Amino acid sequence: MKTSIKIPQWRVVAASVCGTSHIKNKQLCQDAHHFLILPDNVLVVAAADGAGSAILGKVGAMVATETAVETISQKEIHRAALEDDAVVRSLLMESILAAKTAVEEEAIACNRKPHDLASTLIVVVATPELVAVVQIGDGVAVAKDSIGNLSALTTPDNGEYMNETTFLVSPGAIERAQVKISRQSVVNLSVITDGLQWLAMNMTVSAPHKPFFLPLFDFVANADDKIVAKEQLVKFLRSERIAQRTDDDLTLIVAALTH
Repeated sequence: MKTSIKIPQWRVVAASVCGTSHIKNKQLCQDAHHFLILPDNVLVVAAADGAGSAILGKVGAMVATETAVETISQKEIHRAALEDDAVVRSLLMESILAAKTAVEEEAIACNRKPHDLASTLIVVVATPELVAVVQIGDGVAVAKDSIGNLSALTTPDNGEYMNETTFLVSPGAIERAQVKISRQSVVNLSVITDGLQWLAMNMTVSAPHKPFFLPLFDFVANADDKIVAKEQLVKFLRSERIAQRTDDDLTLIVAALTH
């Protein structure tokens, strides 16, 4: 009798919620996220934080994340192609270039300047053997390997001064983008925007905070109902525990390889 081998598949739960300061001021959430699980178990996720000073920061964040993910998905990439670092790097750079162009075109359509749609952008491509990230601005991507080690794949770009960062449409942003390609047995992945980075990270040494990430990874691994899981994630992000620590908009993307 043959026994079927279950191939691990990605399970993703993600949410963007409005920070308490924006709620008080009756402002929209400026964060956005988007993700797709492509054939051959390739996961693509993106998160963006619209600039507080940008009148259409939310629009810019939405356009950037959706364009970046869709650009990669249209390439019909399979895991064999991702064995080449040059292919991976080219794919990531193409995604943020397309996102930048799309934001600039949206600005023209809205009769605005590109900086009116300014946002950060993090794009991740992950398979069970690879995690690759390109990042402009703050926020961070975190991975857990098969033996339980957590690692920050990127470093938040907080700029020269407090509360300053680089945005997708900033001059020279594409050239300064962080790119990290890590070939390790990835079992969990998370992407956060800067509203969570002071809770989720030891910023002094750029180390992920295990008590923050590990319960979330376990939660997603056991989340059979995606709708309920998202509701629970939103409830967590809106909890008093979080609100006491940050009043910024929050995006949290959590992925787990499950059998």
